[in-house]
Parts: sequence; C-alpha cells; structure tokens
Amino acid sequence: MVDGWNGLRYDYGNFYASKSFFDPIKKRRILWGWANESDTTDNDVSKGWAGIQLIPRTLTLDPNGKQLLQWPVEEVETLRGNKVELSNKILNKGESVEIKGITAAQADVNVTFSFESLDKAEPFDQSWDRYDAQKLCSQKGSTVEGGLGPFGILTLASQNLEEYTPVFFRVFKDQDKYQVLMCSDASRSTLMDGKCHIKDGKDAYRPSFAGFVNVDLKENKLSLRSLIDNSVVESFRAGGKTCITSRVYPTLAVNENAHLYAFNNGTQTVKIDSLNAWSMSKPLQMNN
Repeated sequence: MVDGWNGLRYDYGNFYASKSFFDPIKKRRILWGWANESDTTDNDVSKGWAGIQLIPRTLTLDPNGKQLLQWPVEEVETLRGNKVELSNKILNKGESVEIKGITAAQADVNVTFSFESLDKAEPFDQSWDRYDAQKLCSQKGSTVEGGLGPFGILTLASQNLEEYTPVFFRVFKDQDKYQVLMCSDASRSTLMDGKCHIKDGKDAYRPSFAGFVNVDLKENKLSLRSLIDNSVVESFRAGGKTCITSRVYPTLAVNENAHLYAFNNGTQTVKIDSLNAWSMSKPLQMNN
C-alpha cells in the first residue's frame, strides 16, 4: 500500500473539497465532492462562477479491507428516462457503434465488455512509472492502437468526432500479473482555445486523467458506469474501486448535438456483453 499522491485516491480527476456525512435513515455514509474548473480564467470570469457539486456517492469498505468503494447514490436512478439496450455486439479493431435513442449529453451508461483471451495484452515496460497512470494514459491514448485495448466509450462526442471525451481501458501484462489502466481523456474534449489572455490567469487544464484498476480478470470481463451531465463525466469501475471525473466544455457536442459511442482500437476483438443507457432528467428541485 502506497501513501501520498501515488497511493489510492477518491477520484483521479477533477475532484476536490469532498465531505462525507452519515445518513441515519438508510444507514449509509455519503460522500459529496466538488468538480474544480478546467477552463481558462477568461472563461471563468465570463461565466461568473466556478466549480459545481458532483453526484453524491455511497461509501463502503471493500471486503478486502484495503480501500473504499464509491457508487452513485441509488436516488439518482429516479432521474432515469428513456432506456436503450445493446448486447452481444462484436467490436473488431477500429470499429465503433453509436448508442442512439437517448439524450447523450445527459445520460447514465452501464456497459460490460468481454474478450476471449488476455494473450494480446501489451507488455508493461518496466521503465514506466507504475504509479503515474496519468502519464501513461497521455502516451497511450484512445487512438493509439494496442493489443487488449483501448476500448470503452466516447462521451460528449460531436458527429464527426472533432470533439469527444473517451473513457476507456487498456490491459498490460506485468510479469506474472495484469495491469488494467482506466483513462478519462479530456485533451480531445473541446475545440475551444485553451490559452488564457488575462494577466496572471490560468490556461485550460485538459489532461488524460487515469488510474490503475485492482480487478480480477479471470472472467475476461471489464465493466464501466459513466454519468454524463453536459460538462461533467463521472466514471466508475470495479464497483467503485477506481473513479475518474472529467470537467469538459465541448463547443459542438452540446445538447441534441452530442453523441455517444462504444469503440475498440485494440487488435483483440472485444464484445459488448451488455450495455444499458438511460436519458437523465433534471431533479424536481434544483438551484437555478
């Protein structure tokens, strides 16, 4: 177990200032965090606000006793609307499929991928920093062909893929075990200029957020849940062992012009065992 920045985190992305409280009615602990801004200072000033609260998460202890698990509170499911399903869809290298029939800019997506073999997992270079998943993701992005991966979903995507925020997996063979890299890459999320023009202001921050997932691959499956809400993508893997939030500002993939895809850019064929996606409504009461 590693302490500090190289150790386990609540969230490997735009997540900070979290607080938890105990719900005595349902006897659960709830974590509520903030998404910090990734935009330029210019745009923050123009908007007149910065930062938003994220979906509250239920906190539980992993049965192994070594880490916390986070999952969106069950109440968020009451906001689900129209549902689409997809199953047993094969994705060969370079293939993608659009998930139609939902509001892709505001959605709840739960998908399970499977693969026949781990044989094509790329070797994990021993010179890599095994604690710097973000650096590895920036080098091994969603368009960089691999063996087993990259595969996952393209969220908040424009029709011709000028903009998109991919959330994906890549599997590596690390001597006698496997390493699963999970990425949420904001670097392709917008065509907006990322340079700040205010003195002493900050440029946009759009990295390839990433974390390694502690998961058993004996069933040759990986699952992912992503909550998409216009400028936020919150993603959860392995029952909440690894969570990544990306704050993004697309210019084309907005409202009805946003699209959602599942994709595979690895040489190993993957299958969408099951995909369930819902349009999400606004809550009955919310701040204006």
